Amino acid sequence: MEGGFSAGRIGVLAGCVAGIWTAYVYQGVLQEILSTKKFGPDGRRFEHLTFLGLAQNVVCFVWSLIMLLIWSSKRQSQAPLRSFWSASISNSIGPACGIIALKYISYPAQVLAKSSKMIPVMLMGAIVYGVRYTLPEYLCTLLVAGGVAAFALFKSSSKAVSKIASPNAPLGYGLCFINLGLDGFTNATQDAITHRYPKTSAWHIMLGMNLWGSIYMTLYMFVITNGGYEAIRFCKDHPEAFWDILMFCLCGAVGQNFIFLTISRFGALTNTTITTTRKFVSILVSAVWNGNPLSFEQWTGVVMVFLGLSYQIFLKYQKRRKGKGNFKVAAVDAKKI
Repeated sequence: MEGGFSAGRIGVLAGCVAGIWTAYVYQGVLQEILSTKKFGPDGRRFEHLTFLGLAQNVVCFVWSLIMLLIWSSKRQSQAPLRSFWSASISNSIGPACGIIALKYISYPAQVLAKSSKMIPVMLMGAIVYGVRYTLPEYLCTLLVAGGVAAFALFKSSSKAVSKIASPNAPLGYGLCFINLGLDGFTNATQDAITHRYPKTSAWHIMLGMNLWGSIYMTLYMFVITNGGYEAIRFCKDHPEAFWDILMFCLCGAVGQNFIFLTISRFGALTNTTITTTRKFVSILVSAVWNGNPLSFEQWTGVVMVFLGLSYQIFLKYQKRRKGKGNFKVAAVDAKKI
């Protein structure tokens, strides 16, 4: 971390850690509640989980617009909003697949599966582009892949399974890996946009991505299907679900604020470290607070995954200190909304 360790700087970093952890851990709790809870006296589940994607897009679009109006001091050469249309397609479908996966697998399983982003990245790099990776890099991937496999192979507790709407592990994990694959396209497209328009701010990216995402998800939820109308009707009949959805969206918007602040003040690598540890905390909270006990074998899988991710971060720090460039496996893309 550059810039020394003054008291003020440490305070800002502590605030970023607290902000990211609080916003995203609580968002995870809400996501799990919305996917597993039976609302009201009729005991109905909130079936239209893709509506969360639409709500998140709309709230983050409004949030980013407000931030741009407040903080933009002068007009810069930003990427035109039309540039984000293709990245927003994958950015809409990918997270929707990840959310729908919660119908079939538990929240801890979803978090672990989505933490294994390095696996498809390295496979594509080695097979398609002929990239050669080092032994430590393969070790990281082996730990993560082994951990996810161990978690998936050992049965969850009956209490955890009873909360899942339609238990189907192959389908749930498949949706998570589709999510990861589409994230790769989103990240690559955003990188191309920022390379072409280097003065584009993070808030402008957030605005463009969520504008198109809102359009696509509105068409899907209200034109192609009736899911949007049914979701609104459900919230009208179960106000508790409405407030959970609103808080879910606000947590995402606030969390993105702290992510952008972390990257601008401390760099993407520090942000990766914070968000990786946050995922472990989310699994711990799910197991303790939401009553999803994990078996010893599943905890072994969790530890394997986060050992692999931690070793990956350590290798990145080493390479940055030696001035040898970035680790070949993609880090968490903080521009991904």
